[in-house]
Amino acid sequence: MVILGLLVVGADRAAAWVAEDRLATMAAKEAAQYDVQAADTNVEIGGFGFLPQVVKEEFSTVTLTMQEPTFSSVPAEDLTVTMSGVHVPRALITGGSGAAVTIDSTDMKVRLSPAELAKLAARATGVDNLVLSVVDGRLHARLSVRGNDVDATLSPKVDKGRVVLAVDELSDSVPSILRSTVSRLLARGITLPELPFGASLKQVAVEGNSVVLVATVADLEFAG
Repeated sequence: MVILGLLVVGADRAAAWVAEDRLATMAAKEAAQYDVQAADTNVEIGGFGFLPQVVKEEFSTVTLTMQEPTFSSVPAEDLTVTMSGVHVPRALITGGSGAAVTIDSTDMKVRLSPAELAKLAARATGVDNLVLSVVDGRLHARLSVRGNDVDATLSPKVDKGRVVLAVDELSDSVPSILRSTVSRLLARGITLPELPFGASLKQVAVEGNSVVLVATVADLEFAG
C-alpha cells in the first residue's frame, strides 16, 4: 500500500510538471502581447491533489513567476501573478489546443528597483538628478533644487492610477522657502507604462530594498 501510494503521488506530481510547463508557455505568449519579456517564466499549481483538480477542470490556485521581466521597456526585478479559480480545459492538459484558460481572480506584484522608479519619476517631475533608495524600510530621495541639496523621506501612494511620491520629512538644511516647491515637484504623479496583462495599479509599497507595484487583472485569459 505504501509503494502504491508513492506511485500515485509520483504520477500526480509528474503530470503537474507537464501542466505547469504548458501553462508557463501559454502565459509567456500572452505576456508578449503586452510587450513583456522575461529571462525565465515559471508556473506552480497549488491546491490539494493535481489529478482531482484536472477532473474538475479547475485549479484552486496557480502562481506565475517571471524573473527579470521588462514591460514596455521598463526593467523589473520580478513579477508574480497569483491566480485563483483557474479553469483549464482537460484537452489542454493532454496536449490539445483551441480552448482558452480562464481565471476568476488575478492579483499581481511587480518588483522594481528604486533606481528604475527614479528614472520614471524624472520624466514626470523634470528632476534629472533624482536618486531614490530604500533606507531602514523607507523610500528616500536625494536631489538638488535651485542649488540646494535635498534629502527627503517619502511615502509612495497611488492616486488615480498614478504613483505619487508624498514627502513625509525633509532635511533641516532645506530652506523653508523651498520646502513647498520640493513637495510639489515630488508629488507630481508618475504615469506608468501599461502594466503586464493590462493590470490596474492599486497600491505601491516598499518591500526589502525594492518598490512593489500591486495591481489586479480583470478577465485574464491564456489562449489555447
